[in-house]
Amino acid sequence: MLRNFLTVGGWTMLSRVLGLVRDQLLAAFMGAGALQDAYQVACRLPNMFRRLFGEGAFNAAFVPLFSSVLVTEGADEARHFARRTLGVMLAWLVFLCVLGECFMPAVLRAIAPGFLQSGERYALAVTLSRITFPYLVMICAAALLAGVLNGLHRFGMASAAYLAFNIVGIAAILGAACFSANVALVAAWGVTLSGVVQLGLLMWACEKANFGLVPLWPRLTPRIRVLLRRMVPGLVGSGVGQINLTIDTIIGTLLPAGSVSLMYFADRINQLPLGVLGAAAGTTLLPVLTRHLAAGDHEGAHTAQNRSIEYVLLLTLPAVAGILVLADPIMVVLFGHGSFTEHDALLSAQSLRAYAIGLPAFVLVKVLSPAFFARGDTRTPVVIGIAILVVNLLLNLAFMKPLAHVGPPLASSLAAGLNVASLAVILRVRAVLYVPRLLLVRMGLVCLAALGMACGVGAAMWEMPFPAHILPRLFWLGLMVSGGSVLYVVLLCLTGIMHFRQLVSILGRLKRGGRNKGA
Repeated sequence: MLRNFLTVGGWTMLSRVLGLVRDQLLAAFMGAGALQDAYQVACRLPNMFRRLFGEGAFNAAFVPLFSSVLVTEGADEARHFARRTLGVMLAWLVFLCVLGECFMPAVLRAIAPGFLQSGERYALAVTLSRITFPYLVMICAAALLAGVLNGLHRFGMASAAYLAFNIVGIAAILGAACFSANVALVAAWGVTLSGVVQLGLLMWACEKANFGLVPLWPRLTPRIRVLLRRMVPGLVGSGVGQINLTIDTIIGTLLPAGSVSLMYFADRINQLPLGVLGAAAGTTLLPVLTRHLAAGDHEGAHTAQNRSIEYVLLLTLPAVAGILVLADPIMVVLFGHGSFTEHDALLSAQSLRAYAIGLPAFVLVKVLSPAFFARGDTRTPVVIGIAILVVNLLLNLAFMKPLAHVGPPLASSLAAGLNVASLAVILRVRAVLYVPRLLLVRMGLVCLAALGMACGVGAAMWEMPFPAHILPRLFWLGLMVSGGSVLYVVLLCLTGIMHFRQLVSILGRLKRGGRNKGA
């Protein structure tokens, strides 16, 4: 499970690193202001619908159904089902896209009311949103093709194709800068073009697999109705999360110009550990729990759940400690260039610290939710999510005036903490979550090791002040991060959480596993 955890995390990390490069270019060429705010809101719309209709809920419903048809009825029937699904999906998405293009000014008035105070920023956001909105059609269709490839056990292209978003985005920004064009406008076209590239790569991969898909005329066949029914719980759950993000966006547009940008770049750094560890934990734990429960091995399910909790906290807590101590230099080194000033970077670092406080809770939600899903309970996490949505809204309203750009991140962190506490209490009442005392002691020692690492890094920062120039700054930050990592491992060994021989053994097994997979 650890090897699968790190494998999924590795693919996600590659995507996050490319995304970081893209974000650095956006910051350097557009800074933190009205232009950046308009561009980020324009990208939020198609991504919101992508998460609702193209990923998560759809894949969770489609892939098992497609795989079942493939095994029981053969490739021809599975291809027919996939083509029919593609036809229904495209009909719905094209309709949604046309509506969005026609009513984009009204949509922007709803999700970015603060932009109305500046007619120029509002007009720019409408223009950029109309350019990026067709991306949702391509990326949702691409999600279906990726699901087909996963069902055929061809995971390579399904994973690699999504890197095109950042690669095309980087090329578009650099091209606009070279030709002195409007960076926001060209970057928006890059978003839509990346969807075309991703869809094209996956269509080519399906052809190579002798499984070419041409959409059929949309019809609600009995099997399509089953698919839609299975999607509903996931759509509701995803919808709650997207409404939370929309609330943060609405509040951000009501704050001073640039606030949306400051929160966005802070969240991108926070998403590195969150996306890698959360996605890896959720992806690898669900099938493991399902397998144990199907075999009636409840003790094995408890062990897997607790092991996942231990893994994610072992990696998340030092990330939190490091971000809290190094937030200022991290944001200055990564984003404090060009139009994004050092002052902007320091303001964004304040948002980053507020996000980091909730990082363990955000990741643990990904670990505890599969305990419900594996037992067929999709309702409870959704009900809790709706309650947390209300809490998030109230906290946002309470924090927006006194805390400005720090308010929405802090509200999200506190709401996530309440979310994970609610999930844990319900699982405990149902006797599904059992955390032994030994694990609690070990996690306490991990907290002490993370705290010791933070103190060590803080002392090193006191002795070695932050340099004034970019290359020394890069070296300084690399030294602090690597030194903190080594110190953390040493403290884990001193507290007995980890032994040096055990660490060498784990790394050796992972290396052999990687070679075997490559072979």
